[in-house]
Order: sequence, then structure tokens, then C-alpha cells
Amino acid sequence: MTSIEGDRVGISRETPSNRQREYKAEDETVIKRGVIAALRGFTVLAALMIGATSVLSANEQGTNGDGKSQRPNILLIIGDDIGIDATSNMYPGLIDDLVKKYGPSGHNHPRYREIDGRPASTPTLDSLSRAGMRFTQAWTQPFCSPTRTSILTGLYSAKTGVLDYTNWLSQNHRSFVRDLKEKGGYSTALFGKYHMAGLGEYPGMKPKEAGFDLFMGNLHGGVATYWQWDYHIQDSTDASDKWRAEKAPVRTLPGVAPTTYAPVVNAADTIKWITEQESKNPDKPWFVWLAFNLSHITGNQKPNPMIVPNIDTMDEVSIKEMKACGGTFGSAIVGSCSSEALMRAMTNSMDTIIGKVLDVVDKLDKNTYVMYLGDNGTWMFGPQREFIDNMYITKRERSKGTVYESGVRVSMAVRGPGIKAGSRSDEPIHCVDLFSTILELAGLEVPKSVPNRTGDGTVALDAVSFAPILFKGASGLRDRDKGYLLAETINPVKNNMRQVAARNAVYKLICNENAEPASCTFYNLHDDPLEEYPLAKPDSCSDYKNGTLTTTDPRWHYCYLQEVIAEQSFLAQPQLKRKQPARKFPLRKQ
Repeated sequence: MTSIEGDRVGISRETPSNRQREYKAEDETVIKRGVIAALRGFTVLAALMIGATSVLSANEQGTNGDGKSQRPNILLIIGDDIGIDATSNMYPGLIDDLVKKYGPSGHNHPRYREIDGRPASTPTLDSLSRAGMRFTQAWTQPFCSPTRTSILTGLYSAKTGVLDYTNWLSQNHRSFVRDLKEKGGYSTALFGKYHMAGLGEYPGMKPKEAGFDLFMGNLHGGVATYWQWDYHIQDSTDASDKWRAEKAPVRTLPGVAPTTYAPVVNAADTIKWITEQESKNPDKPWFVWLAFNLSHITGNQKPNPMIVPNIDTMDEVSIKEMKACGGTFGSAIVGSCSSEALMRAMTNSMDTIIGKVLDVVDKLDKNTYVMYLGDNGTWMFGPQREFIDNMYITKRERSKGTVYESGVRVSMAVRGPGIKAGSRSDEPIHCVDLFSTILELAGLEVPKSVPNRTGDGTVALDAVSFAPILFKGASGLRDRDKGYLLAETINPVKNNMRQVAARNAVYKLICNENAEPASCTFYNLHDDPLEEYPLAKPDSCSDYKNGTLTTTDPRWHYCYLQEVIAEQSFLAQPQLKRKQPARKFPLRKQ
């Protein structure tokens, strides 16, 4: 066992080493206080008497007749490199609607048949989405760590400085997890992939610094292999800036043989910890961040960066596909299995294992909110990394790492007390909004501003709680014209290409390198959700600036979104464009 200490430093841009290139890697209304009370047995009448708009502050938290805390448990599950294309079965009718929109009765795109492809088999996630609310317009950032840091801080990447998978999060930032722990009395734990402290070296915010009581998983951006990987731990014996590294342990799950397979280990650790919390202190709420490495490629690229998962972690659909192409279960020996087939198998393996976790959670405590989302889109970057096999027409030069829909649009579903089963929201939301939403679910105050990354000031929170959508079916979370979502990236896989997208309810603008008209592309996402038909751009924004244009004119939206990108994105911060020396990228070779 080794002890490792990281330096506390600020944000840095990095150019990846060769090893890195190989790896490629709402409105402040809140939940009805009565709804929260009802989670622990209060009557509907009591909920109505309390009212719909009161703020459930920490001071208002109490107990129900059984003496139990009113605060709910929260389980956040994150999939890795799994876009909505791979999990489209969570959205019945989605593919059929797209085929109609781009087929002969719509745009009549010559390649419209490619839309109806092959997603992964995801019965657990499908069931989760039916049990609660599915979000059809959920955005993330284009890479793993930028998404995770946006969730944790409630800030877009321009404010965290985390713009690709080599960056790390400053300890100066405020974490919603620390608020859960210190203000809400939550027990907190993170299992699986962390990827917010750095890549190979970890100078940034570690899990305990972020407010997690326990961390078991891997600090890195990925695992060396899914069976031989560094098992990082931070627990009560470790200082907040130190951790331990051990060999991957053997774990098992119901119906799954003992194995070091990383997703099984992560799930087993999660189940053990939650079970202990419910047994030792059932009155104390808990929060778990469970982040799978699936379906990310491995650090060791040979014989293949993808894998054939353990056979007992897949359903019959996926097992049959792997057998047909000669893959060896529980290995990176893939036979003639295509990259797309391996992506499906790995995603199905995650889905199966999520089911094992939910089986236990459902038996232990019904007062639990479960959230699932992918961390970014599916990959489409060259040989053995071309995984999109559904939904999109133009695939190459898009996907993960870019701000196109295939890079930032993900599946997201939330279920729990008070959320209507089978409900759906088409409201544009962003992973950043989880910060405020989770705090409101816990009955805690959401800050309007938070510390900046250098610790010498504050910045406005970007997150908007979507609790009003969950419980009241609200719309217009953000102003449909002036409310915006941001996705930002510096892409090491594409020669450090700088790219930003901003969208409102209908329109989207993508800009490369700068916000000048020649560098930007304009889309209507209602008419063209797959971004196949760019709109004409205005010759000038002078009529926008002098107030002549109105929001009924697409040119107004172009000019407004261009203004957002020029002033609010990282392109307005030259210091975030500088390249820094490459850092080490160690991965255990075994």
C-alpha cells in the first residue's frame, strides 16, 4: 500500500503527451415542503397546508412521526462516453420521429435510413426512465472531467477552467457535496471514476476535499484494463489531500462470480456502503455518486481498447451478439466483434450492474431519488474508436470531444418520491443544473454566487434547479430566448481545437476558435436536431444591437448567441487558451 500526496495548485492547460494521445483519450422556486414531508409519511393534506412555494431551508428540516429525517437519499449514477444514441431505447418513439423528420415526408435526406441503427440493450435504464421523468434535451460538456466539474460546482467550464480531460479542478471551488454533508447532515460517498483532480498526477480537488466521506475507485480518466487497475481509496484514515493505491480487489454481486472487473467492484462497494448506512444510522440521509468507467476505452490499448465484458454481466441479447463475433468473455480479445458491437456490450454490462444496485436500494429505502446521465456523447475518433451506430447521420468529426449534439446530448432520467412515472420533459437542461437540483431535493439553500477558481472573488452560479419540472411539470426553466446553455472544449485529440456551442430553446450556434461569423455555424434544433442543415447567417448584427430585430427573427437569435459565446465562454478568456507543458500519464501495465 502506498501513500501519495498531491500539491494544491490552480488550473492549468496542458498539451497531452504521446501517452495521453494514445489514451484519447430554475428560477429559485423550490420543491414543495409538503412533498418532502410526504416522502417520510406526511399526508397530502399536510402538504397542501404548507404550500407550494415555501423554501425548505435547513432550519425547517425536522422529523416525521417515526423520528426519521425528512431529507431523502440521493443516488447519482453516471455512465462514461455513452451518448443518447447508445441508449435511445430510454426514449420510445425518438428514432421513429427522427426518421420521419429526415425521411421522404420531411427533409428527405439521402441517408435518412442510417438514423434507425442499433442502440445497446438497456432494460434497467429503460425501466428507470419509465418509473420517473426522462429528459429529452439534456446537455453535458464534451469531455469527462469538464462535465463532472460542472456538476460538482454548478459552473460552466469557462468559470472552472476545466476544458478537457487533462485539466483539474481548483480547491477554491464550492462543492454541493460539502453542503450536503455540512449543512444537510448527509453521509457522502463516491464510487468509481473521479477524474476531477488531474490525469496521472492529481494536484486538483480530491474527493475528500470535495466533501465525500469515502472514496473508492480510480482518480484517473480511465482504467488500465477493466480487470487490472489501480484501486484508489480515501477514507477516515486519510488526510483530505492524500489517498492510497491498492490492487484491484475481488468483489461479487448477486448472480455474478467473484471478479476484479471494475464495474462489479464499484457496484459492490456501493451496495455495501449503502447497506451499512441504512443499518447503522437509518435516520441519517445519504448521497452516493456512482460513476462507471463503462463504456470508456482502456489505457492499455492492446489487443483492443474496448472489451468483451464478463458474461454474467450481460443479457441474452448482448451475449448472443458477442458469441456471434467470436469475442472472449471477460477480456480484450474481441475476435471479429466491431467497435459498435463492443460499445453495445459494454453499455449493456453497465446497465445490468446498475440493476443490481437498484434492486438493493429499492429494498432498503424507498425515500431515495435516483438520477442517471451520461457524461458526454459517444466516441467517433478513428480506428477502434468509432462507436456511434444509431440516431446520427453525420458521425465523423463530431461526437465526444465536440459541441455537436452527438458530443453533448445525453440520456437523463430521474425517479423518486413525488415524480410522476412515465413523465417527460423537452426542456433544455444542462448537467450543471444538477448542483442546484440536488441541493433543493435535500431541502438546502441554493447559493446565487460561489467562489471563483482563484479564490479571490465570486462568480454567479450557472446552475438552475429543474425541481419545478420534476414535481410540477414546469416549463420555461430558462427564458426561451435569452436563457442559454453552454458547451465548451479544447480537444487534445483534434490538435487542441477550441470549440463552443450556445443554445436557447430553439436555436444553436457553434463557433470554432473565435466568435467571428466565418467561424460559426447556426442551427434550428427544432427543425434540424441532427444538425444537417445550417441556417443562413446575417451579414451584420447592427440591427440586433440597435434593437431593430425582434425575437421572431432567426437573425436575432444568431446575434444573441454569438454575443453569449464572445462574452461568456472561455473564448473571452485568453489565459485559458495557453498550452502548458505535458504532464505524465502513467497507467499500470499488467
